[in-house]
Amino acid sequence: MAEQYNVEFINPVLNAVQSVLSSMANIEVVPGKPYLNKKRTSVGDITGLLEIDGYSKGVLSLSLGKDVILSIVNNMLFENYTELNDDIADAVGELTNMISGQARKELAESGMVFKAKTPRVVQGKGRKLDHIPSSPILSVPFSCAKGKLVVEISIAGQ
Repeated sequence: MAEQYNVEFINPVLNAVQSVLSSMANIEVVPGKPYLNKKRTSVGDITGLLEIDGYSKGVLSLSLGKDVILSIVNNMLFENYTELNDDIADAVGELTNMISGQARKELAESGMVFKAKTPRVVQGKGRKLDHIPSSPILSVPFSCAKGKLVVEISIAGQ
């Protein structure tokens, strides 16, 4: 099992997180130190997972704390949600999709073409994540005014 990922693959994902949250929700996020999620479980209150295929097979996930996702969704939709619900879950799936789409566009420019499946959303901390079983899960934490979120990637054959 490889213990590192190619930065040519990872950087477009990190750029997409910052760009999507800034443009869609007016929220600035700052990346922290990457680590491996050896527990292979969710770290946030709600997590979007998206399978990708093509250049290689993988899974991208976006795991957010309750306060962070409520702030993002309220900014995006000009609403005042106070609890996690089906609308918030839909928004997490859509955010995961938007981040993946922007990252895949940049990756395609480098010859790494990926297709994405429909995102799935799981609620609760400590939930088992369906990442690539034979690959490490690279976790990149981000912080913002309302708390933390984590983007995680597992890719077969990296």
